[in-house]
Amino acid sequence: MSATDPPAVPSGTQPAAVRKLRVATCSLAGCFGCHMSMMDLDERLFPLFERVELDRSPLTDIKHCGPCDIGLVEGGLCNAENVHVLREFRARCKVLVAVGACAINGGLPAQRNALDVGQILRSVYEQRDGLAPGSAVPNDPELPLPLARVHPIHEVVHVDHFLPGCPPSADAIWAFLGALLDGREPKLARHLMHYD
Repeated sequence: MSATDPPAVPSGTQPAAVRKLRVATCSLAGCFGCHMSMMDLDERLFPLFERVELDRSPLTDIKHCGPCDIGLVEGGLCNAENVHVLREFRARCKVLVAVGACAINGGLPAQRNALDVGQILRSVYEQRDGLAPGSAVPNDPELPLPLARVHPIHEVVHVDHFLPGCPPSADAIWAFLGALLDGREPKLARHLMHYD
């Protein structure tokens, strides 16, 4: 046997299967465009699923994340529920990736940061034309409390990697995930970074 030949597998035994990495996704305050870009992987989803097992994601409809190797978060933090979901998600993921502008810097939802949230709510629910008499800002314990400003996720939890874009393209997601799955530091080529 030469040095380039693969090692012999004893008869009657199978080579050990490579463990699939568990990947989960989470959407917070955003438009869901980053998840749509993931779906734009199209046929590339098949080879991806040979290497990963999905936990929480829109494809699995699992609501709470189990222990995962990689967590992908899109969207920023605009209310108390977003913060709770993010902290729970971070606790279950070995590696956390902020995906897209909203997760990285607050994105379009952060446009409200220059405004007073209380005044916005009063304007919408109490002061605009055409409202029924006695209209008021909703006050139900089931509604998450809005934060005074929208935050990027790294202001609340540790983020291991940032995948920029608005949204990042399917090609960017493919290259980024490929690097992570191969154990390499993800570095995107300039042509893969864009903001539509």
